[in-house]
Amino acid sequence: MMKRLSIIVLFILSLSTGRAQQLFTLVIDPGHGGKDPGCLGTIAKEKTINLAVALQLGNLIEENHPFVKVVYTRKTDVFIPLDDRANIANRHKADLFISIHVNSVRRGNASGTETYTLGLSKSDENLEVAMRENSVILMEDDYLLTYEGFDPMSTESYIMFELIQSRHLEQSVLFASEIQKSYVRAKRGNRGVRQAGLLVLRKTSMASVLTELGFLSNRNEERYLASKEGQNDLAYAIYQAFSNYKNDYDRKLGIMNDRGVETVVHNRQTNVRNTIDEDHQETVSTSPNQDEVIYKVQILTSEKELSVKDKRFKGYNEISFYIEKGVYKYTYGATTDYSKILNMYRKASKDFKGAFIIKTKKGQRIYQ
Repeated sequence: MMKRLSIIVLFILSLSTGRAQQLFTLVIDPGHGGKDPGCLGTIAKEKTINLAVALQLGNLIEENHPFVKVVYTRKTDVFIPLDDRANIANRHKADLFISIHVNSVRRGNASGTETYTLGLSKSDENLEVAMRENSVILMEDDYLLTYEGFDPMSTESYIMFELIQSRHLEQSVLFASEIQKSYVRAKRGNRGVRQAGLLVLRKTSMASVLTELGFLSNRNEERYLASKEGQNDLAYAIYQAFSNYKNDYDRKLGIMNDRGVETVVHNRQTNVRNTIDEDHQETVSTSPNQDEVIYKVQILTSEKELSVKDKRFKGYNEISFYIEKGVYKYTYGATTDYSKILNMYRKASKDFKGAFIIKTKKGQRIYQ
């Protein structure tokens, strides 16, 4: 009888885990693409930057949130109509939609990041952004029919956004706020959370935001946006914002999320250790205060344990590893100072494709 009961309990738990894995779908929308380059700088195109940041963001989320399904509106340099981007999110019954863009102004030397939710363009500057982002529909066939007579260059067309009451507005603003706070932590300029009549957000039936990573019209920002370092920094900033938003989302719903499930797995299976020599003598990684968060840079993974002198480490010191689901995951550096680990990450990302920052506490990797 007890054996039969145990089997039933295990079956129910497996169903619960299966549901948890399908609980959250994120749609990442790299703005523009194909025949639509977006904003043009002197050395870079918006569509290229948007795609690079989007793919890096998706990789980070898939690596660290195994129960989040990531969907892209595009993964290559193709043109996707605005209407189709929203339809992709709706078709996948997404829980969250983020459209990634780069800004530009015709005059002045504006700089910084900003994130938009759907609403009335309450300033000339917001209206200018909305007109520029919406003008892509002019490249679409039958756009007047598809968008019900909407003219992206007419101020009268934007009056309708006063009448749109989105039941997802609160969640959209919360996520937009998390993104801006994360940009600030990454030392990027903060132009705040704004509202504008953006068509790509209008037809999405979930919490939705459009984030502007910086200004291609600003020479300094253009160099940063065009660099791999800048793209990785921005992707990681959005990733942190998503993680914070997702944790809050799960707490409010009271569901078993990927964090709760993973904590159990890691307590049983994860061991974070420092490699001392090539004979693999190891000690548990410690810090002066075990309650402090320790930042590290994850650089590569392996199915087997590697010697500290392995050529794949490219001569780097301060190498440690942890084991997760039978995979050895190797890290570089260890510090409580985020600015220091950011510098180490910038160095490592030049030698290790896909490197990213992780947090550990009491010898365990943490996911919040």
